Amino acid sequence: MTNVERTLPRTNRGPLAVLALLAVLGATSCGSSPDDTTPVRGDVEGPRPRLEFETVRSILHDSHGNTWFGSWNQGVALFDGTKLTTFTKQDGLSDDQIRSIHEDEHGVVWFEGGVGISGFDGERIIPASRRSYDAKDDWKLRADDLWFKEDGERGATALEARPGVYRYDGDTFHFVAYPIPDPGADAPAFATTCIARGKNGRMWFATYSAVIGFDGESFTIIDDQSLGFDSSTGRLHVRCVFEDSKGNLWIGNNWLGVLLYDGTTTRRFTQEMGLGKPSEYGGRTNPLPGDVAPDAPSMHRVFSIGEDRDGNIWFGTVESGAWRYDGKAMKHYAAAEGLTTKDVLCISQDRNGDLWLAGNDVFKFNGTSFDRIH
Repeated sequence: MTNVERTLPRTNRGPLAVLALLAVLGATSCGSSPDDTTPVRGDVEGPRPRLEFETVRSILHDSHGNTWFGSWNQGVALFDGTKLTTFTKQDGLSDDQIRSIHEDEHGVVWFEGGVGISGFDGERIIPASRRSYDAKDDWKLRADDLWFKEDGERGATALEARPGVYRYDGDTFHFVAYPIPDPGADAPAFATTCIARGKNGRMWFATYSAVIGFDGESFTIIDDQSLGFDSSTGRLHVRCVFEDSKGNLWIGNNWLGVLLYDGTTTRRFTQEMGLGKPSEYGGRTNPLPGDVAPDAPSMHRVFSIGEDRDGNIWFGTVESGAWRYDGKAMKHYAAAEGLTTKDVLCISQDRNGDLWLAGNDVFKFNGTSFDRIH
């Protein structure tokens, strides 16, 4: 029996009503009655719960005031304002690695796993069972659709056959294939690493070696060939994409740093800011103008990008904390500013407009420095 089945009262309410009930109960975990003392895996005693994940990879602030935390490989946790409850594969998750979290128009919360997709319907963890593979080239764009990576850990499964993504229309998960040549079953080049929605509804899909944009009618392909990249310049190894409020696309790479695409041209933003670093892994061993010293904080491994309420762009790195760009200059945030994690894998804005960063712990920006939340 899952955590939710042990703690939620028996009810015939739908998911929206059940989630609303969680908010009303407040001090109880996942809808348990006030006199229910049954321990729940993931509950933490005391006024300030401690999230026990080694690494937080994703965050969702849902429409009912709950916060969800996806881990690198320990499942997902629900914080209802008082208690933390953790769900894993034992409870029905498709995978214990949670790469992204989304809420649909019906209030169901969906988890994109390293393998597969699963959801929480307000009562229990559910599978993404309604699938369609019949129209892999039938790309559509609708404001309420949710998008998820392919089911494979590093590429397409046998059912999917081709690299692509799932479009969820509130009823069915439709698999659609990327409009690019199939690299073959053994090549992970087009495994999806990040999905982002632009300000005008355009969708951006990041894969290791290409970024694919879809506006409802046509595709934009950004890859090594279109950029003129080779072993001397370093090749794409994309880990995140983000379109800001001005319509600029920021592309975060592992080792290549950040590229900035304005709809026409692509700039090597990390190099422009003087925060690059050569790496044999990234295919570039020669130093370039703008590279920092080997032991200096850099912005060449960017795994998350976001924007705050003031329009500043934030970059989460591996090894070098976070950086903020105000349109003119960069500012570095690390332990001295309260950001005690060197790896920032998630940047999120809550419904109040506050900025959250996560890695080994979860932090909220107070306007000057960071406070640890979990």
